[in-house]
Amino acid sequence: MSDPATNSHRLLVEESPVAYPRGLSILLTRRWIGYLATAVIFALACVSLGMWQFARLEEARVQISRIDQNYDARPVPIEDVLPNDGTFYPSDTWLPVSASGIYDTANQLLVRSRPQNGQVGFEVLTPLILDDGRAFVVDRGWIPSAETTAVASEAPAPPSGRVLVIARVKPSEPSLAGRGATDGTVATIELPLINEILGGNVITGAYGLLASEDPPAELMPMAAARPELDEGPHLSYALQWILFAIMGFVGLGLAIRNERRIRLGLTPSDNRMLLRRSRSDEAVEDDVLDREHDTNLSRARLRE
Repeated sequence: MSDPATNSHRLLVEESPVAYPRGLSILLTRRWIGYLATAVIFALACVSLGMWQFARLEEARVQISRIDQNYDARPVPIEDVLPNDGTFYPSDTWLPVSASGIYDTANQLLVRSRPQNGQVGFEVLTPLILDDGRAFVVDRGWIPSAETTAVASEAPAPPSGRVLVIARVKPSEPSLAGRGATDGTVATIELPLINEILGGNVITGAYGLLASEDPPAELMPMAAARPELDEGPHLSYALQWILFAIMGFVGLGLAIRNERRIRLGLTPSDNRMLLRRSRSDEAVEDDVLDREHDTNLSRARLRE
């Protein structure tokens, strides 16, 4: 006569065939392959944005290097930096140049919407007619909007007659889409556009940010401040994007671990056993199955 407990145990085992995942076989399903592809795409996007921030950081460092090298340098003749062929090298940005000529007050322009110290105003652009006939655009400084009605002729007048100007050169600004301007004003210091407005002969390679003029004007716009040597937040942003890429894979790993635990029906203590490196996943899973069978066997004996 067979043992009832043995028969009950055999019946429980035969009626409960469960396929448990082994190792990382959970990944070999369409759903988890999709999750993995999403994590990879997300990581690639984050790394791309991080590399972009690193590029922005390098640009900021180049600008800082140019300011350190050029800002306080001795002025050089404008012909050495802006020859007749219009060539301008970005490495000369912020370099002081000396230029002699006569201000063309009739063609003075205002640059709209230029903020300074929390207030919006205008920058005053006055062409300086050089001895060779070219017009060198000089940014003479900033005026608040309350002191002008956007009419260039009402801006502080430059000195009359011949004047010696020291200005730091800067490249032309880009155009801004959707930004219009009224007569006597421009949206940005876009030198090709200013050349069209003034009828030609404008130096389009660079303009000058006024440092001094001799003789000085009776009333001067507010001079531009020395640029700050600040790299900006690009480094921290780049590291954050790289961290986000790593976190995507960490989240995927936690999801895989949780899925396996649910499929195995593990308790928190069982889950800790799966994390022990001294034993293989298969050995731990076998222990879990043995405990389930022992529990079922004990219940069968109690029912006899």
